[in-house]
Amino acid sequence: MGITTRFPPSPTGYLHIGGARTALYSWLHARQNEGSFVLRIEDTDRERSTDEAIQAITDGMSWLGLDYDEGPHYQTKRLERYQGVIQQLLDSDHAYHCYCSKKRLDEMREAQRAKGVKPKYDGLCRHSVNKVDGVEPVVRFKNPEAGAVIFKDLIKGSISISNEELDDLVIARPDGMPTYNLCVVVDDMDMGITQVIRGDDHINNTPRQINILKALGIDLPEYAHVPMIHGDDGKRLSKRHGAVGVMQYRDDGYLPEALLNYLVRLGWSHGDKELFSRQELLEYFRIEDVNRSVSTFNTDKLLWVNHEHMKAMDPAALVEAAIWHYQQQDINIEEHSNAGEVVGLIRERTATLKELVSQSLFFFKEFKSYDESAIKKNIREPSAELLTQVQQELESLTNWQAEDIHHVVQNIVAHNEVGFGKVAQPIRIAVTGSTQSPSIDQTLACLGRELTLKRIAAAITNFSARFAN
Repeated sequence: MGITTRFPPSPTGYLHIGGARTALYSWLHARQNEGSFVLRIEDTDRERSTDEAIQAITDGMSWLGLDYDEGPHYQTKRLERYQGVIQQLLDSDHAYHCYCSKKRLDEMREAQRAKGVKPKYDGLCRHSVNKVDGVEPVVRFKNPEAGAVIFKDLIKGSISISNEELDDLVIARPDGMPTYNLCVVVDDMDMGITQVIRGDDHINNTPRQINILKALGIDLPEYAHVPMIHGDDGKRLSKRHGAVGVMQYRDDGYLPEALLNYLVRLGWSHGDKELFSRQELLEYFRIEDVNRSVSTFNTDKLLWVNHEHMKAMDPAALVEAAIWHYQQQDINIEEHSNAGEVVGLIRERTATLKELVSQSLFFFKEFKSYDESAIKKNIREPSAELLTQVQQELESLTNWQAEDIHHVVQNIVAHNEVGFGKVAQPIRIAVTGSTQSPSIDQTLACLGRELTLKRIAAAITNFSARFAN
């Protein structure tokens, strides 16, 4: 039998980091074994499920490149199937109707707590069903009363839970709607799931689901429960730690390959190696090697990983990756022949695609004004005259190359007996609008003769006017 894994998010919000990591682990395990990866949308919580959340999930999966072989399957389209299994369990005496009122259940649990006993259903209707007129009953699964559920978790090892710890789980509400654990069991059964890889917050559900599967006579899948991700403060990852939807990381300028690289390392390692391509992950990752301990999310480390991936990319591929971000700035980067050279210059100075685009805008569109703080710090009365000398020398330059431009600037520095910054910074402000750019010779070489001279001429006029009076 082939390997089949699944990722079953609830569409009650965005695809978050923890979910993305679980999806990645499941995807890697399936792809490594030439198996199938199933996307299932668990949308039975009708009040909280939204179409926007479903779109956010599928967009996130697509951006990360976690393609699926089946799905998305929707639980709300399988209600008839669930109800058929519930009836099957009733008919085989593995389930029963329960008419206990909420009041009785609350009083029962309160009494159990008072005795220091773990609250659980006492099985009243299991042994003697007392129908109550006008009350629609729930359906409870008849959990075994003796023995234990024992299974080998691929990550945590052997786990044993006594059936005495488990109560008779509600598998259908009074309106007939199936509950989570029943739906998951039927879905995993029907979809041929062989490995259930999920967060360890689900580990308490596993023995309940195993008992239902046994009652249905189904071979059990293997289980792998992945430890949670915490913030730097040791608490479960949340928005206050920067845990936002996956697509926000796209918006913030992260590469999908870098985010996957970072996520896989939150709980798994391969020696001292930090950086992985997608192909290397497929080669090295093993679900059995995932750590049992909690992982800590660190934004600075994610930025480092992203920067390293940006530096390692071919410039043409980096331009391709940045297209969406340039589009947000109304720039069709594919129209600019120097785009590869530009990103090659800028990427050493930036950690995200968003920063890369922001710091390279002056190459592709006119800036609206000069940075006044840069003007105040760097522009003096002689600056316009120095720029005029630069303009004259550059106009006569036969080879527009970084090395030749560097000689021009150096000669003017030497001729005027001033510091290099007294010449370079006014040039930088003139052509970029600020003092943020790569080396001035490389910047001008990449910007081109025509645009450089045009901007220097405009700056000479602007700077001269500031000292005219």
